[in-house]
Amino acid sequence: MKLHGFAAITSIWVTLAALLIDTESAQPPFSCDSSNPSTRTYPFCNKTLPIPHRVQDLVTRLTLDEKVSQLVNSAPAIPRLGVSAYQWWSEALHGVSRHGKGVQFNGTIKSATMFPQVILTAAAFDSHLWYRIGQAIAVEARAMYNEGQAMGMTFWAPNINVFRDPRWGRGQETPGEDPLVTGRYAVSYVRGIQGDSIRGGKLKDGHLQASACCKHFTAYDLDSWTGVNRFGFDAHVTKQDMADTYQPPFQNCVEQGQASGIMCAYNRVNGVPNCADYNLLSKTARGQWGFQGYIASDCDAVAIIHDVQGYAKLPEDAVVDVLTAGMDVNCGSYLKKYTKSAVQQKKLSESEIDRALHNLFTVRMRLGLFNGSPNEQLMGNIRPDQVCTQENQDLALEAARNGIVQLKNSARLLPLLRTEAMSLAVIGPNANVTQTLLGNYEGPPCKNVTILQALQGYMKNTMYHQGCNAVNCTSVAINEAVNIAKNTDYVILVMGLDQSQERESHDRVDLVLPGKQKSLILSVAKAAKKPIVLVLLSGGPVDVSFAKDHKKIGSIFWAGYPGEAGGIAIAEIIFGDQNPGGRLPMTWYPKDYIRIVQMTDMRMRPDPSTDYPGRTYRFYNGTKVFEFGHGLSYSNYIYEFKSVTKKKFHFDRSSTAKVVKNSVAVGYLVSEMATQLCHNSKFSVTVAVENAGEMAGKHPVLLFARPAKLTNGNAMKRLVGFRTVSLGAGGRAEVKFTLNPCEHLSEANKDGLMVIEEGSHYLVVGDKEYPISITV
Repeated sequence: MKLHGFAAITSIWVTLAALLIDTESAQPPFSCDSSNPSTRTYPFCNKTLPIPHRVQDLVTRLTLDEKVSQLVNSAPAIPRLGVSAYQWWSEALHGVSRHGKGVQFNGTIKSATMFPQVILTAAAFDSHLWYRIGQAIAVEARAMYNEGQAMGMTFWAPNINVFRDPRWGRGQETPGEDPLVTGRYAVSYVRGIQGDSIRGGKLKDGHLQASACCKHFTAYDLDSWTGVNRFGFDAHVTKQDMADTYQPPFQNCVEQGQASGIMCAYNRVNGVPNCADYNLLSKTARGQWGFQGYIASDCDAVAIIHDVQGYAKLPEDAVVDVLTAGMDVNCGSYLKKYTKSAVQQKKLSESEIDRALHNLFTVRMRLGLFNGSPNEQLMGNIRPDQVCTQENQDLALEAARNGIVQLKNSARLLPLLRTEAMSLAVIGPNANVTQTLLGNYEGPPCKNVTILQALQGYMKNTMYHQGCNAVNCTSVAINEAVNIAKNTDYVILVMGLDQSQERESHDRVDLVLPGKQKSLILSVAKAAKKPIVLVLLSGGPVDVSFAKDHKKIGSIFWAGYPGEAGGIAIAEIIFGDQNPGGRLPMTWYPKDYIRIVQMTDMRMRPDPSTDYPGRTYRFYNGTKVFEFGHGLSYSNYIYEFKSVTKKKFHFDRSSTAKVVKNSVAVGYLVSEMATQLCHNSKFSVTVAVENAGEMAGKHPVLLFARPAKLTNGNAMKRLVGFRTVSLGAGGRAEVKFTLNPCEHLSEANKDGLMVIEEGSHYLVVGDKEYPISITV
């Protein structure tokens, strides 16, 4: 195709500009440069026009080849129109990450704030904390873009798959096993990173500070387990489980968080690849939930539809499947290779490509990337000095402090009281490492402080031994560790897992500590003068029943992967400068769980006929090592139900809502109840909380609901609200929850429909219960 007039001038100008950029300094990629005379004539560069009009103008100017080129994550420049290249794939799970292709730490900015891995941040049960972390990440990301070290502002986070199975290598990336917590995390993080207010609805003209992408849609929580991998896995999911477990976090992310991106997952669900599922992407996400952003495939997920799953007979068929389903951009090259031939073979209408491009260019324009030089824009003043600020580093420390969970503290062993004569032994393969603290999808941190270094800051007379050759602990130095333990006053063992044991593409095959770690712990505990302290780093749960019941193991902490400030937070808690307040966001199962439950079994609910025990605290009916929500403090918190504004709910059968019956219960379909009826049924619950201890603390208050009788596979209990309060010693506060029976007291039936069933229920907080009843 020959270029004439403005197009030719534009092409020459862009080439010269690129040469100048290469020879001078890195510049962020942007389109519609005001110094390029031709851009003034393009309506898509006119900032005063509505974005849909601008996008329409741009798409109509593209050739088929140019259109196809934009359907992959590494979208090339279109020089004749002054459109810059763009990289869709960047990561920011718990800080701007080195993973993905969009961000480089090779310029002025060498590092970014590394917050705790998500599973630990979730343990704080603090929506405002999650929001502030999202805000901080967005500012650092925008600074990197303005500095020319980011080729895009679309970040593929958060991971909001429910942590269904304790073996999952990526469970560490999630907010845990509860759909309510996961959904609220999604909303808080997305609002923070995209520049919205904490309550939502404040995005100025729809403009984005950065773009969040909720992944992996849907029912994705297996990577590689005993010969089954995520690429070929077909997840068989009931309508009931889909309705109350797998889909709610994504619905929250879209409807409340207003996320601008969704990633469809590798796996199939009930035979259909997620990225080729029209009902999932178009009918549910866009149609029912009102999603208005872009949908990306996971990397090479389009290719596997043909190459691995055999769902599509030809490569062009896979392209047709995903674009007609509603997917927009392919992480990979499959759409670049086969979309044009699909059009030429008349399998694909060009209008489907245009539809995808409208979504893609809309997000880029909402990010301000078609408004000329970033330096002249609203967020152009965000510079490198806003990365790794003291405020952000303090926030990382706060998140670690509030997330770390004390699992055991026998005879009030902790906090330790420092004296000049006191000596300390620190033993274990995770004691003197920094990378392990970060978890996966990490970037270079602002600072590195090991747990050992932080403890040495409190206790100069500290001896250290690694104990094992590595976390896998195939070789153990028991004699050396025992000798150190015998000759010191207190011993802290820092054990657990790392990314060699659990990560993307690598699920665990057991729930125990690796190698000879248990032997080392028991030997040191036996030799130590006093009960020892055990610190566990891990994403997933570990069966440490032996330590839970051992008299010489006085205190146990779970510290997840606590981020760049995690070592400091652990030391502060052990020595009493901070009061632990985290609570487990997932159930800790016994090691025999894996013999009973196959990881490929997606069922949430127990099946007595086959001794299947179910999953997560809502349905699992077996023995637990530690329960969801477990967490100790140096204080003792006392609860009291102060007021419940309604305790009896009567839904008149003359209502237009459909009455449903089965052998054991009668109820109303929530979907057919009038919105006003649900709204009028809202009620308030006020819980008084008292810190009966001698130390100030931050405490998450968890409010559950449970039915008096279990029916129809209903949850044994479910979280309906959580709030975090800060209380001084002896302090007291009242925490208010607003509940809606249509949302918080309904259950999914076997058809995947939410039903309010008649019967007695209890609100539960701590050891206190309050009865309520529903009649229909």
